[in-house]
Amino acid sequence: MSALDANETAVHGGRCLCGSVRFEARGELRPVIYCHCESCRRQSGHFFACTSVPHDRLTVHDDAGTLTWFSATPAAERGFCRTCGSVLFWKPAEGARISIEAGCFDEPSGLVASHHIFVGEKGSYYEITDGLPQFAGDDE
Repeated sequence: MSALDANETAVHGGRCLCGSVRFEARGELRPVIYCHCESCRRQSGHFFACTSVPHDRLTVHDDAGTLTWFSATPAAERGFCRTCGSVLFWKPAEGARISIEAGCFDEPSGLVASHHIFVGEKGSYYEITDGLPQFAGDDE
């Protein structure tokens, strides 16, 4: 099996803090993007670190029915466990991909970071010093 085939068949598992919501992401994961926008900061208390997969490559197990979706803006919904409060997903209103919080994956995740977005909205209490590319808004 080639490395490309292995990336396409890989299964990456994860869960919320209490384990009520579990997920599997199949195939290659996008590199982690750090988002410093005000919405991400307010929901998490800091900045978000997310990867993403196409919707059809994510399977969510929510037997207790604790996965809850919140729309801070019409542009996207944020999925979290209402039992433990873990933020798990960010889903744009339009688009073929869903973002998954990097910290929710089981270790080792194999994830690597690529860049920062919305650094124009970052908190005043920290500096970004990792040398990764920075964008004032979205990276597109």
